[in-house]
Amino acid sequence: MSDLSTPEENAPADVAPASSQRGFALPEPIAHREGLFGAGTDSSTSGFAGLVTDSFLPGEASRPYGGWFDQVVDVLEELIAADGLKVSDVIEKVTIDRGQLGIFIAREHIARVAKYLRDDADLRFELCLGTNGAHYPLDKGRELHAIYPLYSITYNRMIRLEVTCPDEDPRIPSIVSVYPGNDWQERETWDLIGIVFTGHPSLTRTAMPDDWVGHPQRKDYPLGGIPVEFKGAVNASADVRRSVN
Repeated sequence: MSDLSTPEENAPADVAPASSQRGFALPEPIAHREGLFGAGTDSSTSGFAGLVTDSFLPGEASRPYGGWFDQVVDVLEELIAADGLKVSDVIEKVTIDRGQLGIFIAREHIARVAKYLRDDADLRFELCLGTNGAHYPLDKGRELHAIYPLYSITYNRMIRLEVTCPDEDPRIPSIVSVYPGNDWQERETWDLIGIVFTGHPSLTRTAMPDDWVGHPQRKDYPLGGIPVEFKGAVNASADVRRSVN
């Protein structure tokens, strides 16, 4: 969780606290920005200097979720319990946001849960549409997120799994053994975000050479640690004129 405070007046108006056994009943604050694009409030003449934006991940959803969402979560919880595991140790929280079912999974169980979702006859999420990486610097202890969109061809359903890990220990087990097509996407997330997918058959870089300074290529420092020199408007114009002539 982030160390940002979450006063009720800052929570999204359409999100009500839910009773939960998983510990994420309230929305999770993940970003606080001041000024346009988070540039701060110093000497701005744009009119955006006083802009303050707080961003949240949704909290635990309340039952009933509606539609087929309850069935998917019920079956998943049954499979977890049948393996002798405590459901709350595997599923961190269930969210319903913008009409989509999201399930946060403890990282050590992601490959097991992916196999449940692929193989069970009542679930049949045959496709993993990749791995999306996100970096939330203010989400202390959970800074790095891996998001897996799963699609069921059999039932025409889509859900998202989400796994978090701390910046100090950026490791998440690979699910390539379950979804082989995820090979390249995990490699890209490793290269750009810095999540190490343990057990991946060949975790090599995709965007930059192995000796590129500043890996991973995140946006919390300029161009992967490479200094950037911005030319003044006059010099830049002169360079343009020279290139045209």
